[in-house]
Amino acid sequence: MTNAPVNNGLFAPFRLGPLDLQNRLVMAPLTRNRAGADGVPQPIMATYYAQRASAGLIIAEATTPNAVGQTYPNIPAIHRPEHVTGWRQVTDAVRAAGGRMFLQLQHGGRIGHPDNSGLMPVAPSPVALPDTIHTPAGRRPSVVPREMTAGDIRSTIADFAQAARNAVAAGFAGVEVHAANGLLLHQFLAQNTNRRTDAYGGSVANRVRFVAETARAVADAIGPERVGLRISPANTVNGIDEGDTHRIYPALLDAVGDIGPAYLHVELADPDDALYRQLRDDWSGVLMANPDLMRRSPTLPADGGRSAGERLLASGADLISLGRAFIANPDLVERLRAGAPLNPLREQYSMYVGGETGYTDYPALGAAGDLRRPVLAVTGG
Repeated sequence: MTNAPVNNGLFAPFRLGPLDLQNRLVMAPLTRNRAGADGVPQPIMATYYAQRASAGLIIAEATTPNAVGQTYPNIPAIHRPEHVTGWRQVTDAVRAAGGRMFLQLQHGGRIGHPDNSGLMPVAPSPVALPDTIHTPAGRRPSVVPREMTAGDIRSTIADFAQAARNAVAAGFAGVEVHAANGLLLHQFLAQNTNRRTDAYGGSVANRVRFVAETARAVADAIGPERVGLRISPANTVNGIDEGDTHRIYPALLDAVGDIGPAYLHVELADPDDALYRQLRDDWSGVLMANPDLMRRSPTLPADGGRSAGERLLASGADLISLGRAFIANPDLVERLRAGAPLNPLREQYSMYVGGETGYTDYPALGAAGDLRRPVLAVTGG
């Protein structure tokens, strides 16, 4: 299928804090498990991200700010000097290709395993993930995490702040604090994973405290214009049940609004959803929207999410992040602008397999100036 070329806001430049973005299309953070076992980014990751540098902004994959925050095997980290050096090779390659790059900071909380990190996971409360978890030896039963002490909370916030400094030292333009998808910060927000009775549990004001304090510490460390915050309201992934979604997120926006972060990144965004519209109205800053494509179809839409992105822009979003379409199409921006066909996604190579297949071997369009040339699909084998 070939889509008709269009000229609309997706391809217009945008000013994000001190950054001039060449378009409003953002490559969403996407876990790909291509780092070393020690969390050091590998050279293949520099190739992968540089291939996608035509995105207005790349948000690099979820990266752990400390050892205990590791989720799965071969997840990149940013808490040791060798991590900074490895990421510097990536950011240098993207910068040379004309791109802009943030790094997503992610602590797994209860989504972790001693076989992956060598440590017992920590979480708001000792509530296990209701699923198995991937380890180097295959799927293993989840473990009951250790409840974080007040000291653990303070040190984790400090680790996020130091990770942000490390990211800037590694050449990133900023960082995204990950408070979505059932990870540690989201676990503090949700009633079923946060059963604390101290200042970080119970009321909505208490449950948003850890996220707000983390975002503030990161902003204090590197400047608010370098900081984004990602949320996924009502997302039940990884066994999360928020319980009072429509109270949590307005309170969270109130708690972080005076920090003045560079953007708010809303996952599973739907312009027909009342809460999304409320968040757009309540948030005075830049709003990045990640369209809810999976809810409508498990397969990647033929237009890669372009029409959904256009609807979100029309409803007031400022930037549009896409995930799977950027995995399969390193030159996604050029394809969407030209109305060219998209490569099919080879889902079986997305995670845990390592190597170039399904990572750096997706083909770009034909020779420059020949955007109508058919693109041969690459099949998995």
